[in-house]
Amino acid sequence: MISYRLAIGSFAACLLTAAPLAAQMPEPSPERIAAWWGHIEEIASDANEGRGAGTPGYDRAADYVVAQFRKLGAQPAGTDGYFQRVDLVEQRFDQAASTAVLKRPSGDVALATPQDLFFRGSAPMPASLEAPLVFAGYGLSIPEAGHDDFAGIDVKGKVVVVLSGGPAEISGALKSDARSGRAKLLAARGAVGMIAVTTPKQVEIRWERQVGNASLSSMFLADPALRDVSVPFMMATISPEKAALLFEGSAHSFEALSALSDASAPVPAFDLPGRFAATIKATQKPLSSNNIIAVLPGSDPALASEHVVLSAHLDGYGIGAPVNGDAIYNGAFDNAVGVASMIEAAKAFAAAPQKPKRSILFAIVTAEEKGLLGSRYFASRPTVPAESIVANINLDMPLPIFPLTTITPIGYEESTLGAHAQAVSAAMGLPIIPDPKPDRNVFIRSDQYSFIKQGIPALFPKYGFKVGTPEEKVEAAWRANIYHSPQDDPLQPVMKAEGVKLTDYVIALTQRVADAPERPRWLETSYFRRFAK
Repeated sequence: MISYRLAIGSFAACLLTAAPLAAQMPEPSPERIAAWWGHIEEIASDANEGRGAGTPGYDRAADYVVAQFRKLGAQPAGTDGYFQRVDLVEQRFDQAASTAVLKRPSGDVALATPQDLFFRGSAPMPASLEAPLVFAGYGLSIPEAGHDDFAGIDVKGKVVVVLSGGPAEISGALKSDARSGRAKLLAARGAVGMIAVTTPKQVEIRWERQVGNASLSSMFLADPALRDVSVPFMMATISPEKAALLFEGSAHSFEALSALSDASAPVPAFDLPGRFAATIKATQKPLSSNNIIAVLPGSDPALASEHVVLSAHLDGYGIGAPVNGDAIYNGAFDNAVGVASMIEAAKAFAAAPQKPKRSILFAIVTAEEKGLLGSRYFASRPTVPAESIVANINLDMPLPIFPLTTITPIGYEESTLGAHAQAVSAAMGLPIIPDPKPDRNVFIRSDQYSFIKQGIPALFPKYGFKVGTPEEKVEAAWRANIYHSPQDDPLQPVMKAEGVKLTDYVIALTQRVADAPERPRWLETSYFRRFAK
């Protein structure tokens, strides 16, 4: 595996020989760069111990963010000053004490936990189970696309095995939404659990790191009405190296199924031989963590009662399994960078002579890493009238590791926000690049999805890159070596000026949306239009 630092070095060499760009954004001042980076150093410092939701380290980082909003004049808009309390249940697994066995007529096969398989999920888990297995292909039910992997198979009382990827002819938006709702759909149909399988080529985070992260707690919202799954439902992930065991004795090999998935081709569904048995050692305890909600009132009497929400998650992975002797998962790029950009955007709006016409509401949310829980709570129970929220622009894990020459505003094809994104991109000389890797499902993997499910049009701006470019290699190396690890700290290579440039894009986009005469709406062709109230 190529290292992140080697990839950065190779990319820099490519830049030196590349042709000059036709247009570039102006360089931000040293003072603005220092202010932006100063927030990141403070939020992602070791003193905050990775900012796990519900921990003192998170609270210290939250106090810092509140102090910044207070200093620049943003008004409190929570239920308790700047805070909105989110009640949670922490579920911590003893992976080593848990067991997993494939039971077959030819003999039982024990899977080591967590080395071969680990339990993890944002739903209450059963203490034990034994059930037959069924393979449901990609595990996607999308009636509007004429696709249903569950058609013709019985999932009731069974553990359902699902494979990464999806059919090429179905849009990333449809696949993403269907994938996010799998556990809810399966539980409603009587399934007792789900085992997720990723093909070797589609692995983003090395298995060893996934195993280390399995020691971290899971969480779900304390209010059952806000959960996708409220009944006990097992969720597990099996390593690509051991996944072939699930298919032994069937008419299909994991290797052949992986090849189909990697080609986004149709994948069959069928019963698997044997049964899956597990004992799951887990403890649960209540805790709470705060969203931070601040507002800058709009300047137009007719539009100030409406809100454009800028969001970013403050929480990180906390303290976890040591990597190279470091156990603090600082979360500098994921997502102190996003929060720092929100603070600097608020500063720019507060100081601007021409204030946005609509109000700008900042939602710095908790427990994103546990399943978008803080944003789900706010979007379901907003501290402003729900109908007043016209749009969401979310910033999560922007990666200032190569120059910002193109932009990928995830979701721009879905709503009239796309026209605003294109106008700002044209003005700034930042061509829009469609999502280069739609099967990553990023439109449903961060906090904008909580707003989308409440019918609110949203955008998720990311640094643009194309497949097969040096930028793709740098991005892939960062995900493989840094993502969700203690090495995501302020000491890693960073292009600070590029981080401020993305902040400037978000500021200009927000201003344009806030000043538009009409509130954004979903396009008639958008899958997500179904969520509109």
